[in-house]
Amino acid sequence: MDRANFFKDVYEVVRQIPKGRATSYGAIAQYLGVKSGARMVGWAMNASFTENNYVPAHRVVNRNGLLTGKHHFKNPNEMANLLREEGIEVEGNQIKNFADCFWDPSVELAL
Repeated sequence: MDRANFFKDVYEVVRQIPKGRATSYGAIAQYLGVKSGARMVGWAMNASFTENNYVPAHRVVNRNGLLTGKHHFKNPNEMANLLREEGIEVEGNQIKNFADCFWDPSVELAL
């Protein structure tokens, strides 16, 4: 698998997540046909800050709604703050009621 193209595909999916919604690394991987590729999606999110076109990386969390990528933001509170600005309730380092705001690309996007 070509890493650069995979990252580009991940960013295209992430850019389609609507404000006020969030998804998981695994859901993106599954949508892209890399069922066990959640970690690779995480690597793509970590590198997303070097992209010229904005990637809303704050909308991608782990399968339990944990803000596991928060340390890759300039400020570790930035991820939670961006989610809160979009109306997503965050308590500690986790999205409250993650299922209510979960956006599944396999359901929302047509291949």
